[in-house]
Amino acid sequence: MRLLVTGGAGFIGSEYVRELLRGTLPTAAPTAVTVLDKLTYSGNLANLEPVRDDPRLQFVQGDICDAALIDDVVRGHDVIVHFAAESHVDRSIEGAAPFVTTNVLGTQTLLDAAHRHGTGRFVHVSTDEVYGSIAHGSWTEDWPLAPNSPYSASKAGSDLLALAYFRTHGLDVVVTRCSNNYGHYQYPEKVIPLFVTNLLDGGTVPLYGDGGNIRDWLHVKDHCRGIALVQDKGRPGEVYHIGGGTELTNRELTERLVEACGATWESVRPVPDRKGHDRRYSLDITKISQELGYAPTVDLVTGLAETVRWYSDNRIWWEPLKG
Repeated sequence: MRLLVTGGAGFIGSEYVRELLRGTLPTAAPTAVTVLDKLTYSGNLANLEPVRDDPRLQFVQGDICDAALIDDVVRGHDVIVHFAAESHVDRSIEGAAPFVTTNVLGTQTLLDAAHRHGTGRFVHVSTDEVYGSIAHGSWTEDWPLAPNSPYSASKAGSDLLALAYFRTHGLDVVVTRCSNNYGHYQYPEKVIPLFVTNLLDGGTVPLYGDGGNIRDWLHVKDHCRGIALVQDKGRPGEVYHIGGGTELTNRELTERLVEACGATWESVRPVPDRKGHDRRYSLDITKISQELGYAPTVDLVTGLAETVRWYSDNRIWWEPLKG
């Protein structure tokens, strides 16, 4: 089986590639893995260093919007796992164009090539943010999409395109939507690595608004396990939720990180709330649990402790990124 992993030098994509090549995911061992990554600010070849010498790994630097390149790269692959995306909400508020270009047009370019070359399966990796905000209960996979940021709107568009290629062309598409990821190798603009690296250096961390926004936290290893299950056994044309099972307010998360880094609350700096800030996300994971046997295995206490320890031990990875 030959896999193409777009965005495979990023945080989640590189974890998927490392675990694929190590044989630790619940899917068949690949005969070849091609990583396609543009290597923008959040793509980093150092993320693939642990598997660099695996003879099955090939790296291609390129843009998913480059139709000629994509046509050449997609040819001959059995499965595409599509991680590549612009994904930072604050950046999308400052300027939406790169998000629409990469997330919508880039996905369409990949889908066209996959259809043209008869790719066996297309796994489209998305986010819970496409649903907007939910005050009570949890979203099921058939919940209406109501994105509130340019980022989430672009991801919703790409989800709908992917599902349309299943319905129109019969392309074997499955869509995953995950909750907030954390873990090692995460670029230090996202909340957990930003807070951890700032606190380890004795700096301050920002807390939006009243800190009451609620997120479900998913360790990247559990996310990749869920994606592998969907890749292998998910039903074509279906959406599957992958969640971590632990909801925290941003204030509660900040308290845990401050304590884990040996800092005090004096390090926390209140800042005005983000524009259009969704109050709460919550995914119902009944479908993937009952159909595919998924369950999160990394509890948040253990996962956060391991994550803080990794950033403490791997300054050589993140200090150049923050510099």
